[in-house]
Amino acid sequence: MPPPPSPAAPLRADCIGDSAGGLTFDVAARGNAGAALLVLRRRAADAPDGEGETVSLPLAPAAEGRLRAALPSSVSLPEGRWDAYALLSGGEPRRLVPGVTDLRSLAERTPSGLLGHVAVRIPYATRQGNLTVRSWLRAPHAEAVELRLASGGLTVRGRVYGTQFVPGADAELRARPGDGAGGEDGGGVRRVHVTAERTEFTFTVPYEGLVPGVWDLWLRPAGDAGPVVRLARLLDDVADKNPVFTFPRARVRTPQGSVEAGPYYTRDNDLSLTVSPLDADA
Repeated sequence: MPPPPSPAAPLRADCIGDSAGGLTFDVAARGNAGAALLVLRRRAADAPDGEGETVSLPLAPAAEGRLRAALPSSVSLPEGRWDAYALLSGGEPRRLVPGVTDLRSLAERTPSGLLGHVAVRIPYATRQGNLTVRSWLRAPHAEAVELRLASGGLTVRGRVYGTQFVPGADAELRARPGDGAGGEDGGGVRRVHVTAERTEFTFTVPYEGLVPGVWDLWLRPAGDAGPVVRLARLLDDVADKNPVFTFPRARVRTPQGSVEAGPYYTRDNDLSLTVSPLDADA
């Protein structure tokens, strides 16, 4: 019996980002003579209903042996991880792998905020070497621009999009459920004052008084009367901040004992604090 046919080799795609937040994909596909599509499939784990969805973009000839698809910022791409495939004429979808990637314009991008939301798409290589697009869609959005660390706390400087500050704005630290800081129901909440000017803001989180656990950082631009906005760093070309942006941890003495505290970016590039108890002998 002859061996089963081997799966088709993946195709290589170059990606270029534009200053508006759109992406262009150039796929190396020699010999394709018919209609072709670039297919983005959202992973079911990232969908609120657990159902994956698909966005299809036409691939048109761009040069000899190359097909091009555009994902403009005006095309909605709900938040999540979207695996990239090419569907060529008469064939099955083939996984794409990254080629040359130029995302310099994304790193220099400053959205206007006039649309009331911020849309970010960053292509990256998965652990298996395949091409996936990480999409964020935040309305409104609070961007963490700079973190300044001191021995006793963390100062966050940032900018909001799609909302405005009013008197009474503050930042909120929420203990993550099940991580100890607020009990099983995550009831621990701390608020700190925010200094704001137009769309820019600054606040400082004192580590003293934070019990061990994970604390997620939120912003209340309108105080109790308005939306609660998760703090994140999205406006650059790094799809996964956690292994790239690392921060020193500070040792702080509290009435309950010494702790070690510091910021980090989550799997979704949201900003959080982790507080860990230190052994008495440390």
